[in-house]
Amino acid sequence: MAYQAKHNMLDYEKSYSEFKWDIPEYFNFARDVFDKWAEDEEKLAMWWVDSKGEEQKIAFSQFQSRSTKLANALRSQGIKKGDRVFLLLPPVPQWWETMLALLRLGAIVMPGTSQLKPKDIKYRFEASEGVAIITNEDNAPKVDEVADQIDKLKNKIIVGQREGWISYEDAMDSASEEHNIEKTKSDDPAILFFTSGTTGNPKMTVHTNASYGIGHQITGKYWLDLTPEDVHWNLSDTGWAKAAWSSFFGPWNMGSTVFVHYNPGKFSAKETLQVLEQYPITTLCGPPTAYRTFVLEDLKQYNFATLRHCVAAGEPLNPEVIEVWKKATGTTIRDGYGQTESVLMVGTFPCLDVKFGSMGKPSPGFNVSIINENAEEVESGKEGDIAVRVEPERPVGLFKEYWNDPERTAATRRGDWYLTGDRAYKDEDGYFWFVGRADDVIISSGYRIGPFEVESALVEHSSVAESAVVASPDEMRGEIVKAYVILAPGYEPSDDLAKEIQNHVKNVTAPYKYPREIEFVETLPKTISGKIRRIELRDTEKKKKLKLMAQRKLEAEIAVDKE
Repeated sequence: MAYQAKHNMLDYEKSYSEFKWDIPEYFNFARDVFDKWAEDEEKLAMWWVDSKGEEQKIAFSQFQSRSTKLANALRSQGIKKGDRVFLLLPPVPQWWETMLALLRLGAIVMPGTSQLKPKDIKYRFEASEGVAIITNEDNAPKVDEVADQIDKLKNKIIVGQREGWISYEDAMDSASEEHNIEKTKSDDPAILFFTSGTTGNPKMTVHTNASYGIGHQITGKYWLDLTPEDVHWNLSDTGWAKAAWSSFFGPWNMGSTVFVHYNPGKFSAKETLQVLEQYPITTLCGPPTAYRTFVLEDLKQYNFATLRHCVAAGEPLNPEVIEVWKKATGTTIRDGYGQTESVLMVGTFPCLDVKFGSMGKPSPGFNVSIINENAEEVESGKEGDIAVRVEPERPVGLFKEYWNDPERTAATRRGDWYLTGDRAYKDEDGYFWFVGRADDVIISSGYRIGPFEVESALVEHSSVAESAVVASPDEMRGEIVKAYVILAPGYEPSDDLAKEIQNHVKNVTAPYKYPREIEFVETLPKTISGKIRRIELRDTEKKKKLKLMAQRKLEAEIAVDKE
C-alpha cells in the first residue's frame, strides 16, 4: 500500500490566492534550474531501464557534462541560437541530453514521435525551416528518403552509425566540456510542438524559455506533487508535449529522479505493473487508457510499496477505474487538464477532495473560467467554452504563438480570453467538468488526432471516393477514430476491404491515427456550402455507442445476479 508524504499544496485557496509569477528578463532552464541540481555531484537525475534488463543510473552532474559537450559539438556544426532542430528519438538518455544541449544553445527544439512517416518529417522541416535532425538508426532511413527534398537541412546527426550521417558519440568525444550558455531571454522561443487541428496540417505551437521552463513549476510542484526525494515515472512518448511536461521540466524543476522504462514493443499492462512493483517509484503519471488496462489485471498479485501519488491527463477517467485502482494501491488517480499550448491549467490537487469525473480546479497562476460566445462568464452548471484570462496579464505557462500563423493565433482570442477549444461547465464548488471538444479533434488514448490528417490518408487509397472521420466513444481508449467511407465506382463493401484500407492508413501516416472502425455509406451529411457536417455524424455515433455500452453493462449486471 502507499506511503504518505507531506504535500506541496496544503490549502488550495491560500496557494491559489497568494501565487505570483516571478519572471526574470533572462532565463535558461539548463543554467538556472538543471545546473543548480548538478552542484550535488551524486544527485540522481534518471533511473533508466529497458525491457531486456539493462539499467543506467545517471546523475545530474553527468547529464550536465554530456549535454555541455553535445552543445559544443552542435555549435561546431553551425547550429546556433534560434535554429530549429528536429529531435526524433525514443526514450533513451540521449533524448534528455539533446533537450538540455539545445536549451544551452538557445536553439529551438522540435520533438517528434518515432511513428512519423517520411512525408510527416518532410512537412515538419518545410513548415519550420528546420536546419538539423538528431535521430537513431531506426528513423534515419525515413529522413534519407526525403532529405534531398528539404532545402535547409544541413546537419544529420545519428545515435549510432550510418553513411552520410554525423555520429552523435564521435562528435561528442572530441568536444570540450567548457561552454558558455547562450544568454536567452525568458520570452525567447525554445520549443516548437506540432499538434493536430481540426482542418489543415498540424499547428506549430511555440513555447518560450519561461512558458515551459518556469511554467511547469506549477505542474511539477502542485499537481505531480514532486520533491527532490521522489522517483517519478511518466508513461509518455518522447514525441509528445506530455514528455516535456512530466519527464523533463516538471520533475527536474523539483529535483526529482526521472524513471524511464524503454520497451520498443507494444505497451503491456502486465509488464508495466511488474516494473512499478519492482522499482521504488513514488509518483506515476499516465494516460487514462493505461489505467483502464491496469484494472483489467489481477492487481491483488502486486505490492506497490513505495507508490504514493498518481495522476492522469488527456481525457476524463472513469470513476470505476479510479475506485478499483485506489482499492488496490491506496492511491487516488488525480485528473489534470492542459494542452500542448499550456502547462497544467486545471487539476485535482492533492489537498482537494476528489469529485469523480471532474478535472478539478484552476492551477495557481491561471484565471480559468467558462465563457459564452460574447466572452462573458456563465453561471455555475451552464456549459460553455473553457477559457483563460490573458488580459491584463498573460499567464507564463501559456504558449507564445502558432509559428508563422498570426490568423490562427488570433483565432484563439475572444475578448480578454484565450480559448482552449474545449467545452465544460463549472459546478457551485468551482470544480470543472469536461464536456468535449468544441472542434472535431479526436482524443484517443491521450493522442490528439486531426480528422483532416486521417481523411487525407484515406483518400489516397484507390477505393475511397470520399470520407469523414469522427470520434466514437470507447470504454478503453475514451474515443477511437471512426471513418465513414464512400467507395469509388467498382468497389463493394467488405471486411477484407476495410482491413486493407486500415493497413493503408497505418502505412502512410502514424499508425495510431488509423480508423479502428470503418462504416461504408452512400452519402455524407453536408452544409449548403458543401462542408461535411462531422457534428451530425459524431452525435449519431455517440448516441449509438453509448446505448450499446449501457446495454452491455446491463447484461453484465444481469449475468452477475444469476451467478
